[in-house]
Amino acid sequence: MLPGIVVLIAVLLVLVVLHVLDDAFKVLREHGDLPIKVSMRWSIRATWILLVLALGRFLLPEGAFDADPVSPDPLPQVATYAEDGLWSGADTARLAYLDDELEARIRYGRELITRTAAFLGPNGSVAHLTNGMNCQNCHLDAGTRPWGNNYGAVWSTYPNMRSRSGKLESVEKRVNDCMERSLNGVALDSVSKEMRAIVAYMEWLGTGIAKDSVPKGTGIERLAFLDRAADPARGHEVFTSKCVSCHGPQGEGVMSKDGATYLYPPLWGEHSYNQGAGLFRLSRFAGYVKANMPQGSTYEHPQLSDEETWDVAAFVNSQPRPTKDLTGDWPDISKKPIDHPFGPYVDTFTETQHKYGPFAPIAAFYKKP
Repeated sequence: MLPGIVVLIAVLLVLVVLHVLDDAFKVLREHGDLPIKVSMRWSIRATWILLVLALGRFLLPEGAFDADPVSPDPLPQVATYAEDGLWSGADTARLAYLDDELEARIRYGRELITRTAAFLGPNGSVAHLTNGMNCQNCHLDAGTRPWGNNYGAVWSTYPNMRSRSGKLESVEKRVNDCMERSLNGVALDSVSKEMRAIVAYMEWLGTGIAKDSVPKGTGIERLAFLDRAADPARGHEVFTSKCVSCHGPQGEGVMSKDGATYLYPPLWGEHSYNQGAGLFRLSRFAGYVKANMPQGSTYEHPQLSDEETWDVAAFVNSQPRPTKDLTGDWPDISKKPIDHPFGPYVDTFTETQHKYGPFAPIAAFYKKP
């Protein structure tokens, strides 16, 4: 602003001087009988033009003469990593740089993960396919939290040959496994708008992750085995002191204000995961709890000891929940996980030991770490 005012004053002074000189030359020509033909006419006109331009500087909006700003390069649609190298998913702000149709599909997929029941639950706006839980109840932060059962390796490792089915499985099949087991519901049509959106979201999360690689922090943390069986009675004490405030005294969970989704999911009962879900395996549930529960825990700052974690997992998984026909699982029974709680097995350990441990002797039998 100040430089513009200085220029304006300078132009006005020059204009005044030019008029004075022009008048002086005119007097000399008319009364001084001198042959002076000098005129300030063109200089005065040029100065008036400068004055108009100087005044226009104050009347035109800020930046009227500035060059159009250069649009920033699109943010790379790739996964991000924390300082410790843990994968945490891409920033959703980057989605704004995609074409509108793809952006909308991915955002819808993310919404289906975070608020599954609002669309597909008992009172869902699209269909009534699930038990009322959300995918995010098990896959934290829309499947992006390190050691929060995230989706970091889904796109890089699928299609995948899975021992549980004995078949090569697609991403769609893996999603429907969760629909039928963790959400105790029925499968989505693989070509439905909802399935395409969920798959698009997982593909976007996997952008930049090399094929067959598994980023650090993916999935669930593995805990060391106890030298004893996990104890449901001790776990009940842990549950009462650490978990009731969110999940309720009967593990019933807490509904969100919208009445359509769970803020804190039920841990057992008819609206919880069934016996075919991955979290029904004690090692999976214990590892998940260790890094994430109770609220405020992280893999860096857990609130429960390993013993408390195994015991509370034993308590939760000893409670009643929906059943599922598992006769098609593990066609090669030698490939069952050591904590799969249903026989038959190729070893001689009991179902009870396979469910609660101690697991070290079973792992030694199969020479597993």
